Amino acid sequence: MPCVNSDRDLRLKKLLEAIHDLCPEGSERVTLMEVCGTHTMAIGKAGIRQLLPPQVRLLSGPGCPVCVTPAGRIDQILRLSQEPGVILATYGDMIRVPGSRRGDSLAARRAAGAQITVVYSAMDCLDLAEKYPDREIVFPAVGFETTAPGTAAAVRAAAERRIGNFSILPLLKTVEPALRLLLQSPDFGVQGFLCPGHVATVIGERGFRFLPEEYNVPAVISGFEPEDILVSVWRLLRQQRSGHAMLENEYTRAVAPEGNPLAMQMMQEVFRPRDDSWRGIGLVPGGGMTLRETYAAFNAEERFADVLAGISAEGKEIPGCRCGEILQGRAVPRDCPLFGTACTPENPAGPCMVSSEGTCAAAYKYD
Repeated sequence: MPCVNSDRDLRLKKLLEAIHDLCPEGSERVTLMEVCGTHTMAIGKAGIRQLLPPQVRLLSGPGCPVCVTPAGRIDQILRLSQEPGVILATYGDMIRVPGSRRGDSLAARRAAGAQITVVYSAMDCLDLAEKYPDREIVFPAVGFETTAPGTAAAVRAAAERRIGNFSILPLLKTVEPALRLLLQSPDFGVQGFLCPGHVATVIGERGFRFLPEEYNVPAVISGFEPEDILVSVWRLLRQQRSGHAMLENEYTRAVAPEGNPLAMQMMQEVFRPRDDSWRGIGLVPGGGMTLRETYAAFNAEERFADVLAGISAEGKEIPGCRCGEILQGRAVPRDCPLFGTACTPENPAGPCMVSSEGTCAAAYKYD
């Protein structure tokens, strides 16, 4: 009886042959980077790195929003969780991320009695706020452009419903400024990008045109199936070998040239750009988002300014942890002396081992 996936397997085999044809023995080495945590996990699960020619190096970049949140911001979240009358409502990925001190996480604070609950979206916080009108519901708004529209919708709904006991800690990041900073850094050495499909569904193809147009770097917006990723790698290698950089959209079934105008409008109505710190990269000009003055009443940074005073946004990295270098593509998980020994998913030293989109978590699980 023929294999159900025989046609798919044949396509994958032909793709791998085409990739190997572009990289014969002795050819120039090519370094590609994916900047999406879902890509990181999909690549690990499918064993794609092991299938590629030795001349192709596939690195993970700053594509995990939890991971790029610096230790100091985690310290701020931890401090807010201790504030009397506060219920901290957070995504599940944030629960075990340590701050500047190893072992100090929301999970540890919750075990000690802090009021911390897991939500699936910012909108869930509004139900909590109405259920507990005598409590302050604080939501650490972590994410890229993918989750920003949903957070913006929750803030706008809170204003419309006159919910006064809800606020967000604005930790949202924008991808383009961080990629620009990496490309401008000395010895970065990446020759092509697999652009994040989820972010591109919001900001569209135009959000990544700067890569070939300004930096002459090949770029492909990729989907998340193994076939998507291999097609995207093949397209990047084809561009690199031809010497002609462009933006290609492999994920046309979900990404339009103009993106999602309604989501962009929602995001731009509620948020404005600001300089913000990224773990491992430092201060990124225009790399974050905060609430516009119209919605400042829902900004936990202002509402709890006295509580957060003196807590640096950068914070301190846990000794030995190399998450910051891994997020820049300057190291891989096995370069870290803590990986798999002093740092495991059960006892993480850094966020790259904690998040379901973290590079170290993917390497530990699949490599």
